[in-house]
Amino acid sequence: MKYQSRKKAIVLLADGTIFYGKAVGREGTAFGEVCFNTGMTGYQEIFTDPSYYGQLMVTTNAHIGNYGTNEEEVESDSIKIAGLIVKNFSYEFSRVLADSSLQDFLEKHNLLAISDVDTRALVSYIRDNGAMNALISTEIDDIDALKKKLAAVPDMNGLELASKVSTEKPYFFGDPNATYKISALDIGIKKNILRNLANCDAYIKVFPYNASFEEMNEWEPDGYFLSNGPGDPEPLTEAIATAQEIIKRDLPLFGICLGHQVIALANGISTYKMHNGHRGINHPVKNLVTGKGEITSQNHGFAINREETEKHEDLEITHVHLNDHTVAGIKMKSKNCFSVQYHPEASPGPNDSIYLFEQFINNIKNAKQK
Repeated sequence: MKYQSRKKAIVLLADGTIFYGKAVGREGTAFGEVCFNTGMTGYQEIFTDPSYYGQLMVTTNAHIGNYGTNEEEVESDSIKIAGLIVKNFSYEFSRVLADSSLQDFLEKHNLLAISDVDTRALVSYIRDNGAMNALISTEIDDIDALKKKLAAVPDMNGLELASKVSTEKPYFFGDPNATYKISALDIGIKKNILRNLANCDAYIKVFPYNASFEEMNEWEPDGYFLSNGPGDPEPLTEAIATAQEIIKRDLPLFGICLGHQVIALANGISTYKMHNGHRGINHPVKNLVTGKGEITSQNHGFAINREETEKHEDLEITHVHLNDHTVAGIKMKSKNCFSVQYHPEASPGPNDSIYLFEQFINNIKNAKQK
């Protein structure tokens, strides 16, 4: 079988550290920021999540590919990660709902993946030394040449990536006869967010990452949504300006992940690159309003400044991450605006956070009644 004589491969980190493995399928070299996800399931959703654009994904679960893939279990129209690093890659799969193997899925999307890597050691190294640029390669005869190529890869800090994954033209999602109309800014939107909004009796018009408030408002929506997405939020000046206009007019606004960071920036709160980010499906969050805990799905390498948020006279911290006390949710005291850093649509709890979509719809209802 073709996987019995696989080519040697490496993971080369920006600081020169090397981990060894073997090619899963195609040969070549891929670059990106190396990060890890602790989820035991959901690998197909991870690989197609636009928030992971430009990243080399390390999966901490020992076996990847064992339940195959399904065409319906995607968050976008293509794989968004730059490359995949795993311990044990399963070429065979066993699941009634699967329609192909993970290997076929990766080959279809031309993704470079390597296995047989000591992922426990690699993840431990990232945790200690922080997320950094890296490459995976089967072209290992000239390590010095690879190091030079890696040195030319731009750092994630300050990198604008929303334009790489956003829609080029507006499009509609849901039932045109739904009760509510929502304008959504696509800075890396996941399909399941759109499904959840549609399930709340909403018809959504999705706009490109650089759409102005005037463009989004022309449709006369009942509410506005800012999506998740990849990269540093600070370069998204157009999205920040759009958020400021929505907030100024006190229109219903909800943001998730990158959208949460954009809302913070629109209020003058700075953001920063985290040491290694939050990526997994078991992150504990406390809702400070209700006192309840939530098991959440998270995927972000940037966060908003907690000290500045606490001092802001018009912002209230509504959710905190219980592992490191970073801000996981905010709302404005005088405006119809709130956001969370995590992903309620991913439903790892499974339904701990689904109320957030209902909260958004209730905010729209109350605004319409006024």
